Amino acid sequence: MGGRKQPPGATVAPPGRVTLARLPTPLEPSRILGARLGVPLWWKRDDLTGAELSGNKIRKLEFLLADAEAAGADTVITCGGEQSNHCRATALAAARRGLRCVLLLRVPNPAAPPPVEANSLLGRLAGAEVRYVSVEQYRLRDELFHAVEDELRGAGRRPYTIPEGGSNAIGAWGYIQAVAELATQLGGTPATLIYAAGSGGTGAGIELGIRRAGWTGARAVGFAVCDDRATFQHQISRIAAEASERFHLGIDLPPGSIEIIDKYIGPGYAQATPEMLSTIVDVARAEGIVLDPVYTGKAFFGLVHELAAGSDVISGEVVFVHTGGIYGLLPFADRLRPLL
Repeated sequence: MGGRKQPPGATVAPPGRVTLARLPTPLEPSRILGARLGVPLWWKRDDLTGAELSGNKIRKLEFLLADAEAAGADTVITCGGEQSNHCRATALAAARRGLRCVLLLRVPNPAAPPPVEANSLLGRLAGAEVRYVSVEQYRLRDELFHAVEDELRGAGRRPYTIPEGGSNAIGAWGYIQAVAELATQLGGTPATLIYAAGSGGTGAGIELGIRRAGWTGARAVGFAVCDDRATFQHQISRIAAEASERFHLGIDLPPGSIEIIDKYIGPGYAQATPEMLSTIVDVARAEGIVLDPVYTGKAFFGLVHELAAGSDVISGEVVFVHTGGIYGLLPFADRLRPLL
Protein backbone atom coordinates (compact mmCIF):
# COMPACT_ATOMS: atom_id res chain seq x y z
CA MET A 1 0.00 0.00 0.00
CA GLY A 2 1.35 3.42 -0.91
CA GLY A 3 2.16 5.85 1.86
CA ARG A 4 3.63 9.18 2.87
CA LYS A 5 7.22 10.20 2.46
CA GLN A 6 6.75 13.66 3.93
CA PRO A 7 8.20 14.25 7.44
CA PRO A 8 5.59 13.99 10.25
CA GLY A 9 4.07 17.33 11.15
CA ALA A 10 4.75 18.92 7.76
CA THR A 11 1.83 20.88 6.30
CA VAL A 12 0.89 21.60 2.72
CA ALA A 13 -1.33 24.50 1.75
CA PRO A 14 -4.06 23.59 -0.73
CA PRO A 15 -4.46 25.63 -3.94
CA GLY A 16 -6.86 28.53 -4.24
CA ARG A 17 -10.57 27.81 -3.94
CA VAL A 18 -13.87 29.54 -4.66
CA THR A 19 -17.00 28.76 -2.66
CA LEU A 20 -19.68 26.89 -4.65
CA ALA A 21 -20.73 23.81 -2.66
CA ARG A 22 -22.86 23.55 0.47
CA LEU A 23 -20.34 22.02 2.87
CA PRO A 24 -19.90 19.97 4.93
CA THR A 25 -22.30 17.47 3.44
CA PRO A 26 -24.11 15.20 5.92
CA LEU A 27 -22.92 11.75 6.96
CA GLU A 28 -26.08 9.72 7.57
CA PRO A 29 -26.52 6.19 8.94
CA SER A 30 -28.49 3.79 6.79
CA ARG A 31 -31.90 3.19 8.36
CA ILE A 32 -32.75 -0.09 6.68
CA LEU A 33 -30.26 -1.21 4.06
CA GLY A 34 -27.31 -1.56 6.42
CA ALA A 35 -29.20 -4.11 8.51
CA ARG A 36 -30.39 -5.86 5.37
CA LEU A 37 -26.84 -6.09 4.04
CA GLY A 38 -25.35 -7.02 7.42
CA VAL A 39 -22.89 -4.09 7.69
CA PRO A 40 -22.76 -0.72 9.49
CA LEU A 41 -23.59 1.42 6.44
CA TRP A 42 -23.29 5.19 6.12
CA TRP A 43 -24.19 7.57 3.31
CA LYS A 44 -21.81 10.45 2.65
CA ARG A 45 -24.34 12.75 1.03
CA ASP A 46 -22.34 14.54 -1.63
CA ASP A 47 -25.52 14.51 -3.68
CA LEU A 48 -26.44 17.40 -1.36
CA THR A 49 -23.62 19.78 -2.34
CA GLY A 50 -26.37 21.93 -3.87
CA ALA A 51 -29.49 21.60 -6.01
CA GLU A 52 -28.46 22.63 -9.52
CA LEU A 53 -24.77 22.04 -8.72
CA SER A 54 -25.33 18.74 -6.92
CA GLY A 55 -22.77 15.96 -6.81
CA ASN A 56 -19.04 15.39 -6.55
CA LYS A 57 -18.03 17.53 -9.51
CA ILE A 58 -18.63 20.78 -7.69
CA ARG A 59 -15.99 19.97 -5.07
CA LYS A 60 -13.41 19.73 -7.86
CA LEU A 61 -14.72 22.84 -9.62
CA GLU A 62 -14.16 24.97 -6.52
CA PHE A 63 -10.42 24.52 -7.08
CA LEU A 64 -10.45 24.39 -10.88
CA LEU A 65 -12.41 27.61 -11.34
CA ALA A 66 -10.22 29.36 -8.78
CA ASP A 67 -7.23 28.37 -10.91
CA ALA A 68 -9.01 29.54 -14.09
CA GLU A 69 -9.73 32.93 -12.54
CA ALA A 70 -6.17 33.25 -11.25
CA ALA A 71 -4.99 32.63 -14.84
CA GLY A 72 -7.21 35.45 -16.09
CA ALA A 73 -9.56 33.20 -18.06
CA ASP A 74 -12.91 34.41 -19.32
CA THR A 75 -14.04 31.09 -20.82
CA VAL A 76 -13.80 27.49 -19.62
CA ILE A 77 -13.81 24.49 -21.95
CA THR A 78 -14.59 20.96 -20.87
CA CYS A 79 -15.91 17.67 -22.21
CA GLY A 80 -17.98 14.60 -21.38
CA GLY A 81 -20.77 12.35 -22.50
CA GLU A 82 -23.99 13.87 -23.76
CA GLN A 83 -25.51 13.52 -20.26
CA SER A 84 -22.35 14.46 -18.36
CA ASN A 85 -22.89 15.56 -14.76
CA HIS A 86 -19.50 17.27 -14.90
CA CYS A 87 -20.42 19.34 -17.97
CA ARG A 88 -23.73 20.39 -16.42
CA ALA A 89 -22.02 21.40 -13.17
CA THR A 90 -19.25 23.25 -15.03
CA ALA A 91 -21.74 25.25 -17.10
CA LEU A 92 -23.74 26.29 -14.04
CA ALA A 93 -20.68 27.03 -11.92
CA ALA A 94 -19.14 29.07 -14.73
CA ALA A 95 -22.32 31.11 -15.01
CA ARG A 96 -22.24 31.75 -11.28
CA ARG A 97 -18.66 33.02 -11.55
CA GLY A 98 -19.30 35.18 -14.63
CA LEU A 99 -17.36 32.93 -17.00
CA ARG A 100 -18.39 31.70 -20.43
CA CYS A 101 -18.42 27.97 -21.10
CA VAL A 102 -17.90 25.66 -24.09
CA LEU A 103 -18.97 22.02 -23.75
CA LEU A 104 -17.74 19.24 -26.04
CA LEU A 105 -20.36 16.50 -25.70
CA ARG A 106 -19.80 12.98 -27.03
CA VAL A 107 -22.68 11.47 -29.04
CA PRO A 108 -22.96 8.58 -31.52
CA ASN A 109 -23.83 10.91 -34.40
CA PRO A 110 -23.14 14.65 -34.09
CA ALA A 111 -25.35 15.31 -37.12
CA ALA A 112 -28.34 13.84 -35.27
CA PRO A 113 -27.80 14.44 -31.55
CA PRO A 114 -30.23 13.18 -28.87
CA PRO A 115 -33.06 15.39 -27.57
CA VAL A 116 -31.95 18.20 -25.29
CA GLU A 117 -32.99 17.03 -21.82
CA ALA A 118 -31.78 16.54 -18.24
CA ASN A 119 -28.09 17.47 -17.86
CA SER A 120 -27.70 18.75 -21.42
CA LEU A 121 -30.76 20.95 -20.97
CA LEU A 122 -29.37 22.43 -17.75
CA GLY A 123 -26.06 23.17 -19.43
CA ARG A 124 -27.82 25.08 -22.18
CA LEU A 125 -29.99 26.91 -19.64
CA ALA A 126 -26.76 28.17 -18.07
CA GLY A 127 -25.72 29.60 -21.42
CA ALA A 128 -23.07 27.06 -22.35
CA GLU A 129 -22.08 26.74 -25.99
CA VAL A 130 -22.57 23.06 -26.85
CA ARG A 131 -20.54 21.34 -29.56
CA TYR A 132 -21.35 17.70 -30.32
CA VAL A 133 -18.43 15.42 -31.17
CA SER A 134 -18.28 11.82 -32.33
CA VAL A 135 -16.83 8.93 -30.35
CA GLU A 136 -13.82 8.94 -32.70
CA GLN A 137 -13.26 12.67 -32.22
CA TYR A 138 -13.61 12.28 -28.47
CA ARG A 139 -10.75 9.79 -28.36
CA LEU A 140 -8.57 12.67 -29.63
CA ARG A 141 -10.04 15.18 -27.17
CA ASP A 142 -6.67 16.69 -26.26
CA GLU A 143 -6.30 17.75 -29.89
CA LEU A 144 -9.88 19.03 -29.83
CA PHE A 145 -9.13 21.08 -26.74
CA HIS A 146 -6.10 22.66 -28.41
CA ALA A 147 -8.11 23.50 -31.54
CA VAL A 148 -10.90 25.15 -29.53
CA GLU A 149 -8.37 27.05 -27.41
CA ASP A 150 -6.69 28.39 -30.55
CA GLU A 151 -10.04 29.37 -32.04
CA LEU A 152 -11.10 31.23 -28.89
CA ARG A 153 -7.77 33.01 -28.56
CA GLY A 154 -8.10 34.08 -32.17
CA ALA A 155 -11.44 35.65 -31.24
CA GLY A 156 -9.83 37.57 -28.36
CA ARG A 157 -10.99 35.30 -25.57
CA ARG A 158 -8.92 33.76 -22.75
CA PRO A 159 -9.73 30.04 -22.50
CA TYR A 160 -8.99 27.61 -19.68
CA THR A 161 -9.43 23.89 -20.26
CA ILE A 162 -10.83 21.56 -17.61
CA PRO A 163 -10.24 17.86 -18.37
CA GLU A 164 -12.94 15.19 -18.45
CA GLY A 165 -14.56 14.93 -15.03
CA GLY A 166 -12.36 17.70 -13.65
CA SER A 167 -9.87 14.91 -13.03
CA ASN A 168 -6.39 16.34 -12.64
CA ALA A 169 -3.98 17.38 -9.90
CA ILE A 170 -5.98 20.51 -9.01
CA GLY A 171 -9.38 18.83 -9.17
CA ALA A 172 -8.15 16.05 -6.87
CA TRP A 173 -8.13 18.56 -4.02
CA GLY A 174 -11.91 18.42 -3.95
CA TYR A 175 -11.77 14.92 -2.49
CA ILE A 176 -8.58 15.38 -0.51
CA GLN A 177 -10.61 17.93 1.44
CA ALA A 178 -13.75 15.77 1.41
CA VAL A 179 -11.89 12.92 3.11
CA ALA A 180 -10.63 15.27 5.83
CA GLU A 181 -14.26 16.31 6.34
CA LEU A 182 -15.41 12.69 6.44
CA ALA A 183 -12.65 11.55 8.82
CA THR A 184 -13.76 14.22 11.30
CA GLN A 185 -17.41 13.19 10.97
CA LEU A 186 -16.60 9.52 11.52
CA GLY A 187 -14.11 10.19 14.30
CA GLY A 188 -11.30 8.33 12.55
CA THR A 189 -13.12 4.99 12.88
CA PRO A 190 -11.82 2.25 10.53
CA ALA A 191 -13.92 2.34 7.38
CA THR A 192 -14.20 1.24 3.77
CA LEU A 193 -15.03 4.17 1.48
CA ILE A 194 -17.05 3.07 -1.56
CA TYR A 195 -17.19 5.28 -4.65
CA ALA A 196 -18.06 5.10 -8.35
CA ALA A 197 -14.97 5.40 -10.58
CA GLY A 198 -15.66 7.27 -13.82
CA SER A 199 -12.67 9.44 -14.70
CA GLY A 200 -10.29 8.85 -11.79
CA GLY A 201 -10.23 12.26 -10.11
CA THR A 202 -12.54 11.40 -7.23
CA GLY A 203 -10.62 8.19 -6.59
CA ALA A 204 -7.27 10.00 -6.64
CA GLY A 205 -8.56 12.60 -4.19
CA ILE A 206 -9.96 9.96 -1.84
CA GLU A 207 -6.76 7.89 -1.90
CA LEU A 208 -4.59 10.97 -1.31
CA GLY A 209 -6.99 12.28 1.32
CA ILE A 210 -6.83 9.07 3.36
CA ARG A 211 -3.04 9.22 3.44
CA ARG A 212 -2.81 12.96 4.01
CA ALA A 213 -5.23 12.68 6.94
CA GLY A 214 -3.23 9.81 8.45
CA TRP A 215 -6.45 7.78 8.57
CA THR A 216 -4.73 4.43 8.92
CA GLY A 217 -7.91 2.40 9.39
CA ALA A 218 -9.51 3.62 6.15
CA ARG A 219 -9.37 2.07 2.71
CA ALA A 220 -11.03 3.03 -0.55
CA VAL A 221 -12.77 0.73 -3.02
CA GLY A 222 -13.84 2.09 -6.38
CA PHE A 223 -16.45 0.45 -8.59
CA ALA A 224 -15.64 1.03 -12.24
CA VAL A 225 -18.50 2.34 -14.39
CA CYS A 226 -16.71 2.13 -17.75
CA ASP A 227 -13.07 1.07 -18.15
CA ASP A 228 -11.35 -1.94 -16.59
CA ARG A 229 -9.48 -2.25 -13.30
CA ALA A 230 -5.98 -1.73 -14.71
CA THR A 231 -7.04 1.41 -16.60
CA PHE A 232 -8.42 3.02 -13.45
CA GLN A 233 -5.48 1.96 -11.31
CA HIS A 234 -3.06 3.66 -13.68
CA GLN A 235 -5.28 6.71 -14.17
CA ILE A 236 -5.76 7.28 -10.44
CA SER A 237 -2.06 6.66 -9.75
CA ARG A 238 -1.09 9.16 -12.48
CA ILE A 239 -3.38 11.91 -11.15
CA ALA A 240 -2.18 11.27 -7.60
CA ALA A 241 1.46 11.43 -8.69
CA GLU A 242 0.87 14.74 -10.47
CA ALA A 243 -0.87 16.18 -7.39
CA SER A 244 1.81 14.88 -5.03
CA GLU A 245 4.61 16.38 -7.13
CA ARG A 246 2.90 19.70 -7.81
CA PHE A 247 1.80 20.30 -4.21
CA HIS A 248 4.68 18.54 -2.42
CA LEU A 249 2.42 16.04 -0.69
CA GLY A 250 5.12 13.38 -0.42
CA ILE A 251 2.62 10.59 -1.06
CA ASP A 252 3.43 7.53 -3.15
CA LEU A 253 0.42 5.76 -4.69
CA PRO A 254 1.48 2.92 -6.99
CA PRO A 255 -1.24 1.39 -9.21
CA GLY A 256 -1.22 -1.91 -7.31
CA SER A 257 -2.23 -0.16 -4.09
CA ILE A 258 -5.51 1.07 -5.59
CA GLU A 259 -8.52 -1.22 -5.16
CA ILE A 260 -10.88 -1.19 -8.14
CA ILE A 261 -13.70 -3.66 -8.84
CA ASP A 262 -14.71 -3.83 -12.49
CA LYS A 263 -17.32 -6.63 -12.49
CA TYR A 264 -20.38 -4.34 -12.50
CA ILE A 265 -19.91 -2.10 -15.52
CA GLY A 266 -22.85 -3.67 -17.35
CA PRO A 267 -23.21 -3.03 -21.10
CA GLY A 268 -20.96 0.04 -20.96
CA TYR A 269 -20.72 3.66 -19.87
CA ALA A 270 -24.14 5.26 -19.22
CA GLN A 271 -25.81 1.89 -19.84
CA ALA A 272 -27.50 -0.10 -17.10
CA THR A 273 -28.95 -3.58 -16.78
CA PRO A 274 -32.53 -4.17 -15.54
CA GLU A 275 -31.03 -5.49 -12.27
CA MET A 276 -29.12 -2.24 -11.75
CA LEU A 277 -32.29 -0.23 -12.34
CA SER A 278 -34.15 -2.44 -9.86
CA THR A 279 -31.47 -1.67 -7.26
CA ILE A 280 -32.07 2.06 -7.78
CA VAL A 281 -35.79 1.53 -7.16
CA ASP A 282 -35.09 -0.60 -4.06
CA VAL A 283 -32.81 2.04 -2.52
CA ALA A 284 -35.30 4.85 -3.16
CA ARG A 285 -38.12 2.87 -1.56
CA ALA A 286 -36.07 1.64 1.39
CA GLU A 287 -34.40 4.91 2.37
CA GLY A 288 -35.62 7.73 0.12
CA ILE A 289 -32.17 8.12 -1.42
CA VAL A 290 -31.94 8.50 -5.19
CA LEU A 291 -29.08 6.85 -7.08
CA ASP A 292 -28.40 7.17 -10.81
CA PRO A 293 -27.89 4.55 -13.56
CA VAL A 294 -24.53 5.91 -14.73
CA TYR A 295 -22.47 6.09 -11.54
CA THR A 296 -23.90 5.55 -8.06
CA GLY A 297 -26.47 2.93 -9.06
CA LYS A 298 -23.75 0.73 -10.54
CA ALA A 299 -21.49 1.21 -7.52
CA PHE A 300 -24.23 0.36 -5.03
CA PHE A 301 -25.33 -2.61 -7.13
CA GLY A 302 -21.72 -3.81 -7.01
CA LEU A 303 -21.51 -3.26 -3.26
CA VAL A 304 -24.64 -5.35 -2.67
CA HIS A 305 -23.27 -8.22 -4.74
CA GLU A 306 -19.80 -8.09 -3.19
CA LEU A 307 -21.29 -8.25 0.30
CA ALA A 308 -23.56 -11.14 -0.70
CA ALA A 309 -20.50 -13.00 -2.02
CA GLY A 310 -18.65 -12.49 1.27
CA SER A 311 -15.97 -10.28 -0.27
CA ASP A 312 -13.02 -9.63 2.05
CA VAL A 313 -12.29 -6.35 0.25
CA ILE A 314 -14.96 -4.54 2.29
CA SER A 315 -14.59 -4.34 6.08
CA GLY A 316 -15.35 -2.13 9.08
CA GLU A 317 -17.79 0.73 8.76
CA VAL A 318 -18.92 1.04 5.15
CA VAL A 319 -19.29 4.59 3.81
CA PHE A 320 -20.97 4.93 0.44
CA VAL A 321 -19.80 8.21 -1.07
CA HIS A 322 -22.94 9.36 -2.86
CA THR A 323 -21.56 11.48 -5.68
CA GLY A 324 -24.93 12.63 -7.04
CA GLY A 325 -26.18 12.29 -10.60
CA ILE A 326 -29.94 12.54 -10.06
CA TYR A 327 -30.47 14.24 -13.44
CA GLY A 328 -29.01 11.18 -15.13
CA LEU A 329 -32.18 9.29 -14.16
CA LEU A 330 -34.38 11.29 -16.51
CA PRO A 331 -33.25 9.75 -19.83
CA PHE A 332 -33.98 6.31 -18.28
CA ALA A 333 -37.61 7.12 -17.52
CA ASP A 334 -39.05 4.71 -20.10
CA ARG A 335 -37.00 1.83 -18.71
CA LEU A 336 -37.79 2.67 -15.08
CA ARG A 337 -41.58 2.99 -15.45
CA PRO A 338 -42.23 -0.77 -15.70
CA LEU A 339 -40.39 -1.23 -12.38
CA LEU A 340 -42.57 1.25 -10.47
